[in-house]
Amino acid sequence: MRIDIEDLHVAYAGRTVVAGVHLIADDGEIAGLVGPNGSGKSTVLRTVYRHLRPAAGRVLLAGSDIRELTPVQAARRVAALPQERGGDFELTVREVVAMGRTPYKRAFAGEDRGDREMVTQALERVGMAGQAGRGFSALSGGERQRVLLARALAQDPDVLVLDEPTNHLDVQHQVELLALLRAQRRTTLISLHDLNAAASVCDRLHVLYEGAVVASGAPREVLTPGLLAEVFGVRAAVVEHPLTGDPLIAFDHRGGVFDARGGVGSPGAGAVARAGSPARPFP
Repeated sequence: MRIDIEDLHVAYAGRTVVAGVHLIADDGEIAGLVGPNGSGKSTVLRTVYRHLRPAAGRVLLAGSDIRELTPVQAARRVAALPQERGGDFELTVREVVAMGRTPYKRAFAGEDRGDREMVTQALERVGMAGQAGRGFSALSGGERQRVLLARALAQDPDVLVLDEPTNHLDVQHQVELLALLRAQRRTTLISLHDLNAAASVCDRLHVLYEGAVVASGAPREVLTPGLLAEVFGVRAAVVEHPLTGDPLIAFDHRGGVFDARGGVGSPGAGAVARAGSPARPFP
């Protein structure tokens, strides 16, 4: 299912935090949102899973405005893993994952065989099948993350919306999670801080800066040394990954930091405007 975000504007307490955002995720595509903290990534994602109502603009799922769907229709189409994960649940791991089947049930209906199979499969995919009887509140942060991803998978949506899903995960489970997303081939919007992970897993990247999209395109087109200097304020080389052939960013950790708006000494000034579209020039 294709996602189109058209001219999105979002405001908090009278202050505009996202303005004029256009971006897409094509059917079966993983589209990544990257950018510095506070650039608007989470805000954009919250409008997709209807946690926020935009001041202007639309989020379209297969051409239909998501705000026009009923809550049940929206829940069957979109599953989210937000950054705000709530408090402790006094439920078992299996019970938490089974909550993902709620949009398909009548009021007060119990689990059927199909529900149980979906829950079991979701737990197996995230490597938590052996922990189904444990209390959710007793889990580590990384284990909770995997359980909540399983809940989203059990929801069997057309679209996954994942806000920093690799937070709290060790390296092995980060790699497994991203490989799982690639294997799913389900339309996915994902925000990531790890640019190398984004370059590996995403078919398309949208770079946000100060509430606007400044570059869009394939990772190889977007992740240039100039853009990394201007948007993220770092010196970096972009090379080919020796194992996968994906873009690999080698950061200068010995002081290669610039003014994030392309200050004096920043390589590739003006690269943001060239990296993709839509984009806006940096003053």
